[in-house]
Amino acid sequence: MEKSIRIAGYGGQGVLFFGTTLAQAAMMEGKYTTWIPSYGAEMRGGHANCSVKISDCEIASPIIDYADYGIFLNDNAMDKFEKTMAPNSLIIGNSSIITEPPSRRDINYLMVKLGDCAQNLDGGLLNMVALGYFIKKTSILKKQSALDALEFVSKKKNPAFLKRNIQSFEAGYNMQ
Repeated sequence: MEKSIRIAGYGGQGVLFFGTTLAQAAMMEGKYTTWIPSYGAEMRGGHANCSVKISDCEIASPIIDYADYGIFLNDNAMDKFEKTMAPNSLIIGNSSIITEPPSRRDINYLMVKLGDCAQNLDGGLLNMVALGYFIKKTSILKKQSALDALEFVSKKKNPAFLKRNIQSFEAGYNMQ
């Protein structure tokens, strides 16, 4: 099994942190993984995306031509990366911001109010809501691996940051 994931949104939405956590969870499960970040010089407000591959075997190239999964947090991400999705792939779109209807008929879409869910939490984080939802809907990795990875990549931050991440992840995981 080799799956490719593209995560995209604005700088400051936690896109790169999402990808790092996902790659760390894959490593914790003994899988092979790659993570490639891409962001504009502006950081906050600019465009950010990353590509993650997860595989049971060695990965020949980290480059993703057509992704199996897309997590798009805003209109610009959907506009830019929808065309780079493989047929029969899955896009999870943040319908709290994305207003344009999907343009392809050969892709499965889950348009979910991820941003609304994050806003309804005290200090909720959109990226972790999206990660929780992604893990639940795809079962690409185990929930516990994602939580362990979240704790690992958050260890340099303060305990309140980890608590907000876990709370947001759980809210996304429990979304219908």
